Amino acid sequence: MTMPSRVLAIMQLFLGDQRVWTAEAIGRALDVSTSTAYRYVKELCAAGILDPVIGAGYALGPAIMQYDYRLRETDPIIQTARPIMQNLIDRTDQRIDVILCRRFRDCVLCIHQENGRDPHPPTSYARGVAMPLFLGATSKVILAHLPAKGLQRLYLENERKIRERLSDATWKSFKDQLAIIRRDGYCLTRSEIAEGRVGLAAPIFNLDQIVASISLVMEASTFGELNRRLPVIDIVRASSTAISDRLRDTGAEVARS
Repeated sequence: MTMPSRVLAIMQLFLGDQRVWTAEAIGRALDVSTSTAYRYVKELCAAGILDPVIGAGYALGPAIMQYDYRLRETDPIIQTARPIMQNLIDRTDQRIDVILCRRFRDCVLCIHQENGRDPHPPTSYARGVAMPLFLGATSKVILAHLPAKGLQRLYLENERKIRERLSDATWKSFKDQLAIIRRDGYCLTRSEIAEGRVGLAAPIFNLDQIVASISLVMEASTFGELNRRLPVIDIVRASSTAISDRLRDTGAEVARS
């Protein structure tokens, strides 16, 4: 493993539940000597990626916050979607959350969210938290718009997991379900991520490629009231289209999902 690879491997350790790592523990995890681990840690501390803490350990450093701030302030999807997400809440209900997500490897990540002002249970989605790729409206609406070959490869690589989570779904039933979502231009799920919660999602495109999804998350009772009062599905689809159109019109350089 090259030095850059090992440095990245150290950073991956901090994505787990353990907040603080010693150089000795890092060495064991990477199968390198403690002195080698110290050398890598020293480089990361100099860059502000890691910070020494009391007890001879290391935690994520302040540079991570700088990178996160730059990402939030410069990501064209976030910048384009933010006012539309705020408007979605104002047009619908203050008891909902609007989340913006993109695919990352075998999960989806929330990259931004707007929250209604009225009291309501918090959403399971939070910025930077990995969520299941095969459950929930947010994920499924992205999957539904992936190229067929890529989608089949994902299914074959995760077949056991998909069958466990989606009631023994075969490739045909999985593909057919996603084809319906693709045809309709939205996905609606109930209690897939959290019991009693509804997710309503629509895709976001850039140059005809899926790049993200926008979703409303709310309690089932709130959705029932909202759906009787407003054409909420049409509103969400119109919002996703508005974001896609603005990305296209501005020529934004956006990562693909």
